[in-house]
Amino acid sequence: MSSSNILGAVLGASLSFALLTSGPALAAGSHGGGHGMHDKKIGGPGDPAKVSRTIEITMHDNFYEPESLNIKEGETIRFVIRNAGEFVHEFNIATAAMHEAHRPEMMMMVEHGVLEPDRINHEAAKAMQASMGHGMHDEANSVLLEPSKSGEIIWTFPENAELEFACNVPGHYETGMHGTVKLSR
Repeated sequence: MSSSNILGAVLGASLSFALLTSGPALAAGSHGGGHGMHDKKIGGPGDPAKVSRTIEITMHDNFYEPESLNIKEGETIRFVIRNAGEFVHEFNIATAAMHEAHRPEMMMMVEHGVLEPDRINHEAAKAMQASMGHGMHDEANSVLLEPSKSGEIIWTFPENAELEFACNVPGHYETGMHGTVKLSR
């Protein structure tokens, strides 16, 4: 194992520990900028009548199945996502930079008690919404799921983009919970 992989594993384990042991804390910031939902370079919400195929995604603790996707430019896909792990996980379609921008927002949700290791605390989300103006995300390119839960995304992919799918719950991306989207003509 290379030193960068070891460092990533240690960082991911540390952040996962923070997720497991954190309680509500004071934080400031804005939630929503990291999703990139309104950035058309990542595509956009798809029309259910134009779905060309369905791809099933299984989220395990720290990896996805499948680990990469082959999609045609302009294709509309229905993703059926299932969380088979023991922790809350996210499936989010965006660029690497958008995921990086989104991770601090997810950390803020942990700090406010919205994201607990194995559940989403909807009461804490309401309190965060009341005090800060935001609390949970509801974007077409992302689904956040508790263990054993399922969700769906219908997404139309753009042309010529470098995309990935990822879980931005603190520590999960760093321990390998991301995959590539390979677009072809």
